[in-house]
Amino acid sequence: MIHLRLILPAGCTDAIVDSLVADDRVTNVVVLAAAAKRPAGDVVYCDVAREATSDILAMLRDRGVYDHGAVALTSVDSAPSRNARDAEQAAPGAPEDAVVWDAVVDQAYAEARDSWAFYAFLTLATLIAAVAVINDSAILVVGAMVVGPEFGAVAALAVGLALGRPGLAGRSLLLLAKGFLVAILLTIIAALAARAVGWIDVGDVTAARPLTGFIWRPDRWSAVVAVLAGCAGVLSQTAGRSNALVGVFISVTTVPAAGDLALSIALWAPHQIGGSATQLAINLAGMTIAGIATLLIHRTLWRWLIARAPRRVNHSVQA
Repeated sequence: MIHLRLILPAGCTDAIVDSLVADDRVTNVVVLAAAAKRPAGDVVYCDVAREATSDILAMLRDRGVYDHGAVALTSVDSAPSRNARDAEQAAPGAPEDAVVWDAVVDQAYAEARDSWAFYAFLTLATLIAAVAVINDSAILVVGAMVVGPEFGAVAALAVGLALGRPGLAGRSLLLLAKGFLVAILLTIIAALAARAVGWIDVGDVTAARPLTGFIWRPDRWSAVVAVLAGCAGVLSQTAGRSNALVGVFISVTTVPAAGDLALSIALWAPHQIGGSATQLAINLAGMTIAGIATLLIHRTLWRWLIARAPRRVNHSVQA
């Protein structure tokens, strides 16, 4: 179930509440007249089956609530009541398969926001990856992957391209470019400082690295893993399974490739620069393309499912 908190402008409350009450997929409707002060209006609470949330939000958007009122969504972890079960059964499909597109887009804009935290985490992850390369440490590679925040921006890029939002796509792409540029430059500076004091030399990069050498040697499996990780990551976000993102983070070698690239430039190992850059590009492109395809397929399949499912709503929410 999804819990909605609505602030409805004066004059439209009765019609919207009637639509909510008439919809079998909505339950626990509560109305607090004139309770909201900013924006002013009536406060309405209700619980909606996840599969019906996009329909309800479309109705609210069409009636001007997005522009003149307010909408807030929260996930209900548990609703052990008969009326909640009845509302869920009235909605076709499975909750895990439904996508609340307004929430996906809103999250994408949040992930594409330019913030110091994004640069800080990406730089720290790239520095950890550089240390992993120097020590040939697979554990540190995994740590760098988990710390890296780049998948959120990649997912936002996929959402922007899949849903036809060029502004969102442009912001996401710019954030990724700036983020990796800053992280790689700062890691180069740190590597040059370490070389100046004698901590590292070119041999640390060019020596045999059985545990981390794959970073600068991309192959066909690099693209396969990037595509699979992109699909899993986007599905985890649209289905509300954020715990699956950890597996995505430790599947792709974007941040390790950035760390290896920075070290190769700082210590000048030209034969590894191209490989690391290619590995980084393959992973970013593969995840983005897979994310776009996953979103489009998911939306198409869901529309097909809804079209085939019997209507179990008393009245259309669009009425």
